[in-house]
Amino acid sequence: MFRFLLQMTRADFYNPLSQFVVKASNPALAPLRRVIPGLAGIDLAAVILLMVLESLRLALLALLMGHAPNVLGLVILSLGELLKLAAYIVIFSIFVRAILSWFSSGRGHPMVRLLGSFTEPILAPARRLMPATAGLDLAPVIVFIALTVFLKLIVQPLLDTGRALL
Repeated sequence: MFRFLLQMTRADFYNPLSQFVVKASNPALAPLRRVIPGLAGIDLAAVILLMVLESLRLALLALLMGHAPNVLGLVILSLGELLKLAAYIVIFSIFVRAILSWFSSGRGHPMVRLLGSFTEPILAPARRLMPATAGLDLAPVIVFIALTVFLKLIVQPLLDTGRALL
């Protein structure tokens, strides 16, 4: 999931941590990429792999609980779980970046640079909406609110529908 999010935000590919994520996920994605092409900058192989793995996880949980899983319920619930995971990764990344911005040391650290290149495309639209005033950047708060609304209005109904169909 993190690799997919890094690709979507066009984070620094040459960062050592990005290279680690790419090298760690290549064995699973390389065979799929030969069969599944990308579409409009979206790595469909990664999306399909994430959906399959999440569906398998949920199917195994349903079977362990004694239920026969419904395929449509699995797909909807998997989509909801992956969207929730993506939102939480973004929230956590922005939170860590905000905390690290309070400290001046370590700005050149690869993790700090990767967090910056990952979160900046997400924070930039919020900064255009409300520029920093008196040195206070409210963009993270705006993004937190937007992601919370996204989780409550879009993701939670998907999860509820998927669970009902499962």
